[in-house]
Amino acid sequence: MTATATLTTYKMYIDGQWVDAASSDHFESDDPFRASPWALIPRGTPADVDRAVRAAHKAFACGEWPKLTASRRGALVRRLGDLITEHSQRLAEVEVRDNGKLYAEMSMQTAYMAQWYHYYGGLADKIEGAVLPTDKPDTFNYTRYEPLGVVAAIIPWNSPLLLTTWKLAPALAAGNTVVIKPSEFTSASVLELMKLVEQAGFPPGVVNVVTGFGADVGAPLVEHPLVAKVAFTGSDVTGQRIYEAAARGLKHVTMELGGKSPNIVFDDAEIDNAVKGAISGIFAATGQTCIAGSRLLVQQTIHDQFLDRLVAFAKTAKMGNPMDAGTQIGPVTNKPQFEKILNYIDIAKGEGARAVLGGGRATRPECGSGWFVEPTIFEGVNNQMRIAQEEVFGPVLSVIPFKDEEEAIAIGNDVVYGLAAGVWTQNMRRALTMAEKLQAGTVWINTYRAVSYLSPFGGYKRSGIGRESGQEMIKEYLQVKSVWISTATTVPNPFIQR
Repeated sequence: MTATATLTTYKMYIDGQWVDAASSDHFESDDPFRASPWALIPRGTPADVDRAVRAAHKAFACGEWPKLTASRRGALVRRLGDLITEHSQRLAEVEVRDNGKLYAEMSMQTAYMAQWYHYYGGLADKIEGAVLPTDKPDTFNYTRYEPLGVVAAIIPWNSPLLLTTWKLAPALAAGNTVVIKPSEFTSASVLELMKLVEQAGFPPGVVNVVTGFGADVGAPLVEHPLVAKVAFTGSDVTGQRIYEAAARGLKHVTMELGGKSPNIVFDDAEIDNAVKGAISGIFAATGQTCIAGSRLLVQQTIHDQFLDRLVAFAKTAKMGNPMDAGTQIGPVTNKPQFEKILNYIDIAKGEGARAVLGGGRATRPECGSGWFVEPTIFEGVNNQMRIAQEEVFGPVLSVIPFKDEEEAIAIGNDVVYGLAAGVWTQNMRRALTMAEKLQAGTVWINTYRAVSYLSPFGGYKRSGIGRESGQEMIKEYLQVKSVWISTATTVPNPFIQR
């Protein structure tokens, strides 16, 4: 145990001020590479939630924020993007320390996420209603888009900065105020981001962060009567509970939930590229992504050859300190998830799947005492096994053979999720057919894990509700109002609806 005096101590950000929790309590945040605490995070309470939501509501209703023109509001959002670019290295370092993602990836990701603020900041003054040609004589009708109010943004531990950005940028551009609840496992980088929010010049109360646990912070935030919308990323089980709670308040909701994505390789694929795509789909980010291609479907005619090349390539992956430039697979972010992954590996073995690579905790010297799981590949998997149906959220791949397009589509769609899918083929007709038939919000052809601020992202089935990113996303944070103006010189019979 690290001495408390040496831990970095954070405060919450509420109403433009850095504050401790009402209880003055803290909890430890762990460094997953060292499996030991490195920071102290305020343990928020329902009282802190109420304070943050009321500050956000006041800022929305009567503060400086609603007085800003859309152009000025957009300029503030773009200013935040500029500051993120300027401080991206620091943000990346904190996130690596807090959740174990590779610095090689995070340094690019934190720099790139500034594009969401530039993009949505540019859209802020392009939110346009319309004049409608109605069938009513002597009337003028038009629509206007207006912000919803206070948005509760609930963020997972796997990519806290990026997934905060996906919610915060469009919410602010649309004119809302926001209360963020980061995961209790990874709050530090989001709190670091608030330093830039403050520096950008957002009025007090426009953006707030309350840290803590689900029962103490998450549930009171979702249920608060002044919250107009909940934007959540996380597991489908937690999402269902949040959806039920939000429904009781008739709140707007967007959710990006779990996935069990098929990564499908046909026998006409460029094999080397497909092998890299399979590796990217499951072992990048240590498999801790909702879009992980955790089910690798390989056409029977190339199954054995492909598996041999896949295993050979995966064996070359370098594990170790996520801050080292040469590291390719880092630790699992938190101990409960580490134990969950190992449990799923045992379940797979019990179901009869055969581990052709890995299959347990990594004990390499370069992994030290951290929460590392060996990159694991199972063959002999059928799609009814738990390992093929349930989200593991770790570096564990199930390889499933298929005969033809029809069977690939059937297996690919035979899960409760529908977040993403990959297809590897040189046949354009096949590519288009697969893109049409696969039940997924994103389909990648001859690539994997590509995302952009320009393209919508979200899921089918239990993988979510609504979309993030892209031009249409900003409407998820707006409501439309219809305005009628009469130009008639007299009012007709008042007892008859016009």
